[in-house]
Amino acid sequence: MIFKTPKSDRALRAQLAELDQLRERLGAGAGTAGRWLGSLRRQWRVASAESSIEIEGFRVPEAERVALVGGEQWPDPGDEHRMALACYARAMDHVGAMADDPTFGWNTRVVLDLHFDACWFQRDRDPGRYRRHGTEVSSPGGGPPVYVGPPAERVAGLMEEVVAWLDDGVGDTHPIVRAAMAHLHMVSVHPFRDGNGRVARIVQSLVLARSGLLAPEHVSIEEYLGQHTAAYYSALQAVQGGAYQPRRSAALWVGFCVAAHIEQARRRLAQLEEAGRRWARLEALVARRGWPDRLTIALEQSLFDGVDRATYATEADVSAATASNDLRRLADAELIVRQGSGRNTRYAASKQLRASPADRATLAWRASA
Repeated sequence: MIFKTPKSDRALRAQLAELDQLRERLGAGAGTAGRWLGSLRRQWRVASAESSIEIEGFRVPEAERVALVGGEQWPDPGDEHRMALACYARAMDHVGAMADDPTFGWNTRVVLDLHFDACWFQRDRDPGRYRRHGTEVSSPGGGPPVYVGPPAERVAGLMEEVVAWLDDGVGDTHPIVRAAMAHLHMVSVHPFRDGNGRVARIVQSLVLARSGLLAPEHVSIEEYLGQHTAAYYSALQAVQGGAYQPRRSAALWVGFCVAAHIEQARRRLAQLEEAGRRWARLEALVARRGWPDRLTIALEQSLFDGVDRATYATEADVSAATASNDLRRLADAELIVRQGSGRNTRYAASKQLRASPADRATLAWRASA
């Protein structure tokens, strides 16, 4: 037996209607965005992935996150923090591949493979396999566990129920509600030795992606959950009641997720709108100097976690030689500053560029992210 999807009351229907309007605006904004959307989407992917692993205690220096999430570098296998981020990003790439696959079908192998992707570096935690023993979530302050999962011998059967429910079709359940319930099912069955929260959040994103609700980085709520971890755990624990009790109401959890989606959508809209204004200012700066307009891409990238030759060359659709010349031109103009050497060379926005109005909102966003 698994949790039953709660019926929508008037308040929830009003929230979902508001969320639908926000998502429509977000989709329209993304659809009309210029070349600057690429940088913003990368930042969203990085923020989502880093937030999700931070919930479980992993943390990666900010300067390294873009390269790890983008697959531009692979960490030492013994570095659990960086491996956690790189593996989570790979799992989300897998989500992207399955999002519009016409041959896709829900089955237990999908979930097991996503767990393998996300937890590959934790070889002692049996990535890609169900747990074979009991499990419990310890209380941060000691004392009795805050949650005890179902016995190991029930896991396979319960997961068959979960994937059968997922494969049963959307029906008249709102996709946001359906995704929230998928998260609850996964984290409550607690089918793995470790990484249950990560996989629950990844499966939630896959449900949303399969529903056609924009790209995962537009609609996932990992960033919100990372910033409101105490409320996240509190909502789960209130519904679970300390043990696997699927007869309990899931309404509180669904309400929490919908509210999180609304807040996240508002934030994404604000970031999208500001990105358009920032791009226009950078574009004007490039035009005043009589440079090719593609250099706006490099300046935009430099304002976040830096720009490297390979990423810039790909996004600007130029050769490596042209990319090097462009970055050298911006460095000579003291708009970007070289950091590192060799394959690790990146260019960050200079103090001169960061002092311009084009970057003020960017700095404010990063401070709050």
